[in-house]
Amino acid sequence: MLYGFSGLGADKRVFKYLNLDAELIAVEWIQPLKDESIEEYAKRLSESIDQSSDYGFLGVSFGGLIAVELSKILDPKITILISSVETKNDLRYLYRKLGNSNLLKVVPSKIIKPPKAIAQFLFGAENTALLDQIIQDTDPIFLKWALNQLLKWQNKSRHKNCYKIHGTNDKLIPLPKDDSTFKVEGGGHFMIVDRADEVSAAINKILKMN
Repeated sequence: MLYGFSGLGADKRVFKYLNLDAELIAVEWIQPLKDESIEEYAKRLSESIDQSSDYGFLGVSFGGLIAVELSKILDPKITILISSVETKNDLRYLYRKLGNSNLLKVVPSKIIKPPKAIAQFLFGAENTALLDQIIQDTDPIFLKWALNQLLKWQNKSRHKNCYKIHGTNDKLIPLPKDDSTFKVEGGGHFMIVDRADEVSAAINKILKMN
């Protein structure tokens, strides 16, 4: 069984094109508390995980950070990160500098969402209709909190049995430098939808290895 964590404010729609050899349960985001850290948030979210049988985590983009934080609390059999990062050092230097500046705090939540054209370019989206709908439906308060947690993330530890699947043309998060990453040639940040067959094949290969 895999527990899936979607990206910034996104929902289970990003998983619907996957064809996996395991049951996937898309975890719904809960509302963050005021000034809650990502570690505290993950602790509350961990209460929704059934630990009575083997399970793994599948985190996409920001959901990958949550999967990593949960892996430090619980004991998943595997953790799979798609278009995401394992430590703060895997983020772009610019993101870390923005986090240190606290600039995001002064940006009103109501204008935090990017214009559709910019989002489509950054995500490299082919299924622009779905991306547009997800952005439209995203809670701006959650989005601002999640962006702030992403930019200020401090994790440096790597978890056992953690695998990465990443597109070589991801404009938002750079391709991990380690040789163990499963690469999707030409894949962008929205490849879990646009290149679902290749992403599914990589996930299933990882599942067979474990």
